[in-house]
Amino acid sequence: MDWLCAYICFWLSLLMLSTLSYHQTRASETGLGSETELLTRELLESAREPEFFDWMRWVRRRIHQYPELAFEEHKTSRLIRSELDSLGIGYTWPFAETGLVASIGSGKQPCFSLRADMDALPIQGTVKLVFQPGEEGHAGAYHMLNEGALDGVQAIFGLHVWPNLPTGTIGSKPGPIMSGSGRFLVIIQGKGGHAAAPHMTRDSILAASLSILALQQIVSRETDPLEARVVSVGFIEGGAAGNVIPETVKFGGTYRSLTSEGISYLQQRIKEVIETQAAVHQCTAVVDFMEKKLRPYPPTINDEAMYEHAKRIGETLLGKPNVHLIPVSMASEDFSFYAQKMAATYFMIGTMNETIKSNKGLHSPHFVADEEVLPIGAALHAAVAISYLDRHV
Repeated sequence: MDWLCAYICFWLSLLMLSTLSYHQTRASETGLGSETELLTRELLESAREPEFFDWMRWVRRRIHQYPELAFEEHKTSRLIRSELDSLGIGYTWPFAETGLVASIGSGKQPCFSLRADMDALPIQGTVKLVFQPGEEGHAGAYHMLNEGALDGVQAIFGLHVWPNLPTGTIGSKPGPIMSGSGRFLVIIQGKGGHAAAPHMTRDSILAASLSILALQQIVSRETDPLEARVVSVGFIEGGAAGNVIPETVKFGGTYRSLTSEGISYLQQRIKEVIETQAAVHQCTAVVDFMEKKLRPYPPTINDEAMYEHAKRIGETLLGKPNVHLIPVSMASEDFSFYAQKMAATYFMIGTMNETIKSNKGLHSPHFVADEEVLPIGAALHAAVAISYLDRHV
């Protein structure tokens, strides 16, 4: 997912932190603060208050003035810490270089986590705010877990903007929702020479071309047609002149599957196919899966009970017609690392608004986020966390 989507989580969480005193007062007045329906409606109402909405929009725009790459989110981290300090919220940092985790509540179990998102109601239990860096290919979630940022957490909820759904709606599904994925980089080594004498060369371009063609058969001829897998080559580089056969060719791509077994199989076969094709053409091949730099992501699998919990909250907040069952996607997310360790669910929140043309794809340079989604996402995050704790105290 792109940096914009990752940072949207920051301003959602900070809004909920700012509403603490308001919600405490309302809960005290009604005596029904933990009732789900009342809770979700009050959260949405308060999130739409002009003072909170204006502040939230300011935070969003401030963050997007300084887009930062994986593990370089220093200005974003500084802004988050400043806002947490102003609200009197304690936190621990750094995790994974620029990440931080703040805690609200009693400090006791049960413990629920919102990935970069949080409320600020008086609660029994603990909610951890996970401000995570490096989602875009760098497995920031893996590093957060490895450094103990989520030790003791039983459940986690994640939310991502989605321009395929209208503003005012959310969507997800139980079980697998996004694929696992990995990257590969290949260097074909041949023997260069003049194009007029190909018999004196070992043609690396030919070896690379047939390797790329052969890779497509892993899915079309080795995979059950009812099982989703993808092997795609995204770039190829080789040569600089039309009359010279280059000594080396470089290409690379991605492989994806909805199962961990599928990921392992694809990795094995990609290596075998490329090395064999190179040998057929008297070349050699080095296949690098870059597992230290770009750790493969496992499939994202929603825990069914957590999915149902978030779905019920969404239906209360937005109405049943506005909570959609969406198809599985072959995109990938490092939220999957959290899902391997605890009960997790991941939802999409619609941002499509034709009036402002916020219907462009996530990785499009023309992507626009409809800011009317801010109070909806903030209220949803808070209600999911608080109602979870109410049920598990």
